[in-house]
Amino acid sequence: MQLTFGGAAGTGVWVAIAFAGGASLAVLANQRAGAQTTAPGVAAPAEHLRSTPDNVVLGWFPIDRPPVLRVTSGSVVRIDTLSQRGTTQQEDPVTFLGQLGVEPDEVLQDVKDFWASRAERSREGRGGHIVTGPIYVEGAAPGDTLAVEVLDVETRVPYGINSTSATRGVFAPTYAGRPDDPLLDIPEGSVHLIRTGTADGRPVAFFSDAIHVPLNPFMGIMAVAPENPTVGQPGVTVAGVQGSNPPGPYGGNMDFKDLKAGATLYLPVFHPGALFYAGDPHGTQGDGEVSGNAIEQSLTGVFRFTVLKGKRIRAPRAEDATHYFLMGIDLDLDRAMRIAAYETVQFLVDEKGLTPAKALSLASIAVDFRIAEVVDGTQVVVGSIPKSLFLEP
Repeated sequence: MQLTFGGAAGTGVWVAIAFAGGASLAVLANQRAGAQTTAPGVAAPAEHLRSTPDNVVLGWFPIDRPPVLRVTSGSVVRIDTLSQRGTTQQEDPVTFLGQLGVEPDEVLQDVKDFWASRAERSREGRGGHIVTGPIYVEGAAPGDTLAVEVLDVETRVPYGINSTSATRGVFAPTYAGRPDDPLLDIPEGSVHLIRTGTADGRPVAFFSDAIHVPLNPFMGIMAVAPENPTVGQPGVTVAGVQGSNPPGPYGGNMDFKDLKAGATLYLPVFHPGALFYAGDPHGTQGDGEVSGNAIEQSLTGVFRFTVLKGKRIRAPRAEDATHYFLMGIDLDLDRAMRIAAYETVQFLVDEKGLTPAKALSLASIAVDFRIAEVVDGTQVVVGSIPKSLFLEP
């Protein structure tokens, strides 16, 4: 596990992130509700945090919620998460999902229990995600870094949901565009249940008889408690309540599909114990998440938490064996692109010893800039730097 620390600069609403991914996944195909194992070669979890009503919150990252689990640095924890799709609607889950073809025994008990508790949960200033936590990691203190190794990610049920609309995602009336842009011919609130399983020995989503999409399960949200949610910051409309929709320095709803099994995410610590949350589970997602959601599918993940004492970073970052990923996040897509490019240049200067001129040249000829997601208020652009460019061991 390697972590590099570079400076962050710039203005506006943004963070600079490098993500890690690329290790093989263990996706348990045709899994019935609640069935869970750990992939071969993955360290056995010492704790299992289940997504029961007492262990989850709806749509925000509390900074003063009592921890639902305490672990020591180096601990491996299994965390269950719930998709909000099929869980937070007005109709009870068995009825709602049954209309889409889900059998009653395929509905998680956690889903039914959460739905029964929904009336007790405030929605003021909050997003729609169900997040599990917080986990208190002993020894973590402000100014430290929390390393979160994603050891395994598995499906909990053999289906997920994607919804489409002519007026949501990148087609929302509030999205940048022109008033005369044509609307797609999509019925409002179209809901698509997508089965998952195996085909030809690989885990896939059965989009149709003729289209199989490879599964790539990952947590859309991994976060620590934010520093000081203040009205006016993205996603903060109520003092002290950081809504779950936009990502920030605390991590959160980053929705970057390479943050999967094999990734190590590094988060700056703002509060004692770090207070880690996970949620918004996805079976798979394309870069952009243009309809506003992915295959929203309840998952379980296995994570190792390590406190890096005295290692101070300003925003989330990570790496893997093949790439560095530098992320720009801003309310404006052009600004997000510029931030991602700036962070890429700064990384090459700080970590690889290039001059700014050489770094910008390399960024232009060898670095891919991808749109990760553009539907959570803040826009996300990722610079992907191949490690194979660098010949040192």
